[in-house]
Amino acid sequence: MTHMTSARPGPHTRPLLNRRLAEFGTTIFAEMSALAVRTGAINLGQGFPDTDGPEEVREAAVRALREGRGNQYPPGPGVPELREAVAAHQEHWYGHLGVRCDPETEVLVTAGATEAIAASLLGLVEPGDEVIALEPYYDSYAASIAMAGGTRVPVTLRPHTGEEASGSFRLDLDELRDAVTERTRLILLNTPHNPTGTVLTRDELAAIAELCVERDLLAVTDEVYEHLVFDGEHLPLASFPGMRERTVTIGSAGKTFSFTGWKVGWVTGTRELVSAVRSAKQYLTFVSAGPFQYAVAEALRLPDAYFTGLRDDLRAKRDLLARGLSEAGFGVFRSSGTYFITTDIRPLGESSGIDFCLSLPERCGVVAVPTQVFYDHEAQGAPFVRFAFCKKQEVLSEAAARLKGAPQAP
Repeated sequence: MTHMTSARPGPHTRPLLNRRLAEFGTTIFAEMSALAVRTGAINLGQGFPDTDGPEEVREAAVRALREGRGNQYPPGPGVPELREAVAAHQEHWYGHLGVRCDPETEVLVTAGATEAIAASLLGLVEPGDEVIALEPYYDSYAASIAMAGGTRVPVTLRPHTGEEASGSFRLDLDELRDAVTERTRLILLNTPHNPTGTVLTRDELAAIAELCVERDLLAVTDEVYEHLVFDGEHLPLASFPGMRERTVTIGSAGKTFSFTGWKVGWVTGTRELVSAVRSAKQYLTFVSAGPFQYAVAEALRLPDAYFTGLRDDLRAKRDLLARGLSEAGFGVFRSSGTYFITTDIRPLGESSGIDFCLSLPERCGVVAVPTQVFYDHEAQGAPFVRFAFCKKQEVLSEAAARLKGAPQAP
């Protein structure tokens, strides 16, 4: 007789990775930036500038380091100087819309906007809650919703090429309304929108506000590109009727001041909302970027000319790269904000953005990001590719020349 022995279960019979994160691998930004380094290609994939921000802001960080400010744990909500500067910035730019916040209780400093998004969702969403997000969306949205145990409900921004739309992506408000159910907890909004460059209009934001009030929804608004609006205007959702008490607004220094590595962001909202976000944030990083907080406080008080100059410089770079991409045969969607351009590769005879972006560095020495990875409805995003134009003009010109001379895929 043969005796069968039961194998003892190994220590890892269950997958190691939390099942909520099983669908998420390495971020596309890290993957494509690594590809750029490996091939020596021009990196128009990950959204970071190739020059540092204002010298006086960098020197403010050096001064804080030397003076011992922030070298130890800063206060949990952020250093008072930065919280006061954030509140002053909000009032300066949006006070005419009724936007004001108390720096003591209604401002929270975070480790960049990415932590602000995660902490907001972890603090406000419970397992089973539905979170509506506009797709394509920044990849941390999906991961943060998953970590909170929520269910993401994508509402797709769709390309419009009519004369009025000027080749842009627009929101279908009826589709948004239809996405709301009894389980919907909040709408996660991003305007100006990454990756499409869409800036939601006053009418669109008013309709979203009315929907939130009618259905008693919260809103988390990612407004990190607030100063990078080329067409239209940036209007905080919190400024609309009934939205102050239900909106968490997220801002960031990285995009506005070109110091993305400092990872300084912030949350503003009512005392109750900020308290809920802080309850989660304190167990993520607790505090971060101490000396840089003092520097960002000074940056936020720069004269208006800095902010308008940044916008005008990036508008010129947008136009330069858009022309180059169009001449290279791409379908180009007009970017009204951010520092990204979305393109359609079908005029080039291509259909898969992923395959196209993986082959592009070898074909012409340029890296871009396939927009498909920002969609749940992957087929909707398959032919779209995103390029970043927050680079020196000579770099953008060289990238455009390379793309124009790129050999067709076999």
